[in-house]
Amino acid sequence: MGCREASFLLSQAQDRELALGEKISLRIHLLMCTKCTNFSRQLQMMRKLNRSYTAQGAQSEDQDPKDQA
Repeated sequence: MGCREASFLLSQAQDRELALGEKISLRIHLLMCTKCTNFSRQLQMMRKLNRSYTAQGAQSEDQDPKDQA
């Protein structure tokens, strides 16, 4: 597996469950490739930050605007 396919699968894994063969191939590639490992970590961090930001936005929408003054 090359880096292009690995980055594609990392992106796909954000939206769908990878097949077992895809997971294994990706895991092996990540063991050998620091650039793709870094990309994987960046994707995980962006997803975590996005969830946190979304949760904060939902909380602020639930609050009464009078309470924010």
